[in-house]
Amino acid sequence: MDSLQRLLGEAVEGRSRVAMVTGVVATGKSELLHAFAEQAYGQAALPLVASASRAETELPLGVMGQLLGGAPLGGNLREQTTGLLHEGAERLTTPVIEALSGVLLSLAEQLPLVIVVDDVHDADHASQACLSYFMRRSRSTPTMMVFGHADYAHQRDRFFPTDVMRQPHCTAIRLLPLSRGSVQSMAAERLGPEAAERVTPEWHRLSGGNPLLMGGLVDDFLRTGTEQAAEGYGEAVLSCLHRADPALLDVARWVAVLGDPGLVRRLAHSDTTSVPMSLHWLETAGLLEAGRFRDEAGADAVLADLSAERRRQMHRQAAEFLYHEGASDLSVAEQLCKAEAADESWAVPVLESAARRRLADGDVESAVDCLKLALHGRLDERERSAIATMLMRAEWRIDPKVPIGHMEELTAALHNGTLQGSDAMVLARALLWHGRMDVACDVLERIAESGDADPLTVAEGVGTRMWLRCTAPPLLTHMNSWTGRSVSEAVLPFQVGRRLESINVLAGALTNGPREQIVQTAERILRSSKLDEMSMDTVESALLALVYAGKADRAMPRCDELLGELSTGGSPARRARLTAIRAEICLRRGELAEAADLARQALQSIPPGSWGVAVGGPVATLMLAATGMGRYDEALAQLDHAFPEAMLRTRFGVQFLQARGRYQLAVGNPAAALRDFRLCGELLTEWNMDTCGFIAWRPDAAEALLALGSPDEARELAEAQLERSGAGSERTDGMALRMLAVTSEPRQRPVFLRQAVEYVQASGDRYELARVLLELTEAYHAVGEFRRAGVIAGRARALAQECGARPLSRLLAVDDVHAGEGDQPGRAVAILSDAERRVAGLATAGYSNREIAAKLFITVSTVEQHLTRVYRKLNITQRADLPADLNLVGHASAAQ
Repeated sequence: MDSLQRLLGEAVEGRSRVAMVTGVVATGKSELLHAFAEQAYGQAALPLVASASRAETELPLGVMGQLLGGAPLGGNLREQTTGLLHEGAERLTTPVIEALSGVLLSLAEQLPLVIVVDDVHDADHASQACLSYFMRRSRSTPTMMVFGHADYAHQRDRFFPTDVMRQPHCTAIRLLPLSRGSVQSMAAERLGPEAAERVTPEWHRLSGGNPLLMGGLVDDFLRTGTEQAAEGYGEAVLSCLHRADPALLDVARWVAVLGDPGLVRRLAHSDTTSVPMSLHWLETAGLLEAGRFRDEAGADAVLADLSAERRRQMHRQAAEFLYHEGASDLSVAEQLCKAEAADESWAVPVLESAARRRLADGDVESAVDCLKLALHGRLDERERSAIATMLMRAEWRIDPKVPIGHMEELTAALHNGTLQGSDAMVLARALLWHGRMDVACDVLERIAESGDADPLTVAEGVGTRMWLRCTAPPLLTHMNSWTGRSVSEAVLPFQVGRRLESINVLAGALTNGPREQIVQTAERILRSSKLDEMSMDTVESALLALVYAGKADRAMPRCDELLGELSTGGSPARRARLTAIRAEICLRRGELAEAADLARQALQSIPPGSWGVAVGGPVATLMLAATGMGRYDEALAQLDHAFPEAMLRTRFGVQFLQARGRYQLAVGNPAAALRDFRLCGELLTEWNMDTCGFIAWRPDAAEALLALGSPDEARELAEAQLERSGAGSERTDGMALRMLAVTSEPRQRPVFLRQAVEYVQASGDRYELARVLLELTEAYHAVGEFRRAGVIAGRARALAQECGARPLSRLLAVDDVHAGEGDQPGRAVAILSDAERRVAGLATAGYSNREIAAKLFITVSTVEQHLTRVYRKLNITQRADLPADLNLVGHASAAQ
């Protein structure tokens, strides 16, 4: 503005001046010119202003008409000028140009004349000719001419700007993008200095110093409260492009569609020299950086401005070009997916290859897009079945429920012979997962009848049989024809052989119990396995083999590493399955709160219906953890899941039975608990999975029997469990020893329990250790060793609190409840179970054992057992010694 004011002062003194204001789009040329025209009025000058437009480029003398239309012309002169404009529009001649120049010169004789033309590059040729003529004829008059011109190097006609810049009295003024300091000043005007200082670094990058883009960012900030680019920024980008030369808009559209400067240079325009220059000016304008939009909001706005059909055409053109240039399948497939086109003969193989690469890289959603598009290509029935199977496996990694839609199609393909071999095995596994056992068995039998000797098919068959052995043993009879079949790993892909080995290790852990060889093999497999398309079953089987071999602590770090390998959102189903394993690991380490949290995460990662029969696993973990923490409502809520009927024919079903039994036992329903534990044992025995490392149902059943007043049967189960002792059975042995101690004479209990402490401590299960220490505390109390009991109680209390086991913590409470706080009893009540308090309370009130049994609907023997435990815990020998405050508890319980 200072330069223009200086030039105006010289013009007023009688020395004609010309200024050419240049700059890329939206750098403020128009605002500067209009502001200068306004100020010219204040210096006794006459400003004539015009704005050229691409829409009027073909309108002869349109700009001259704007200039002279606002001039203070007398009646005759205006009539003469109008005639000249009409004549010149029909045919521009030298006399007409001279006459129009004369009109301008006559105005300059009255007042200093200022002619301002914005976007002169869009002015019609006739007006440019008149302005050029006047510029040369007005050298000694008080005139100033100011032109705004787009700073593009590939304009269609360079005559006028070249002619202007050649004049000795012309001054060039080029507007540059805003500096960082100017960006901050502009932001401070609207937002204040504090906010401006915070947003300036990001906004300077996003705007490239373009004032119009800055305005869009300010609008977004005022609307959203964040410095992120949004709708306002996108609109500003579009405004810049629509103001610019159409060639720039075309190139910008290709940039938004392709996102690759190299492709843009090769596809955007036939004139290869104009595209690099367009990219340069788009970068200078602040729209692009390194050939790409500075923010996705800009690209999104440009894409939204394109019609869907035009966008698809551009992607299709790019795909064809890349394919014939020998580009990677990934690059070609990306363009095909955006074009939604798979009708070329080469499209399906490219999409299939790209999908395999995407799956290997963990980009499951992109792989699914490729495969879905491939199904619309040129396929025969066999190819379609293969693609559909691959798609089912890919979608499984996102949500196992989604591929259900493919199962009917693939089952039909199996019947008509177009689905065979290993693909048919994939279908069978999917059907089994969702509990469709009858259809799955039919598929397995058809595969067996086909007699396919392909190594991969045989490997899948052998692997499926081992998987059934680990997961759904009742279905093994449908694969009898695979018994004894084997395949040389030398002819198999490495991952397939590794998967077979891993499933075999899990089967060994479940059927033969903990073995050092199982542990070594599982760890070796995990060390060399990464999560790719085929390896989820491998790592899952190896991790569970370690867990069921009593090595949960060694499975934990590798499980964490594998979870870290998963990309966020790319494989929700895999994350859910690994999280469920991590929860089971925490449960076996006695980390109840973390086990519950992880089990919840697993169940929330994918919908419950997507878990199929495997839902019993995380539900069982959550129930066991919640029960141990005393969160009985949460454990009960898990029973509301819609469990597949077939779940009880799988190992997940027996896990669920144990968890439900533990819950029933905790809430005072030992009979129902015993039924669950016994059914659990029957199934495990029938399936040859009754190993110490999987489910310790005998100690649980013994505890239920003890609650029902059957100590002899309880002792028999504990002893039966100890007879099965072996390497890796420390956790289960400790649990059995605890029950053996409880059913023994008081003087024998500390010996059994000390040994139980050693075993359980070696297993790393802190919750079970707390339970054993609780019993040891009571055992020392019973034999009068109160000092030892106090020490052990402190250790047990710390462990119980660390595990979040509130029921254990309450039993171990030592502080009396303050008197006067309602009807809560003191320490005597705190260390008794609910059932023991009810029985002891009624005994204190004077009821006989038979009367107590009748009131509480239990047997007389059960009453006697409860009273025996109460005497031991309170270190008393007869009813007369029972605390009086138990009377309140007994009456309240009986009333309920």
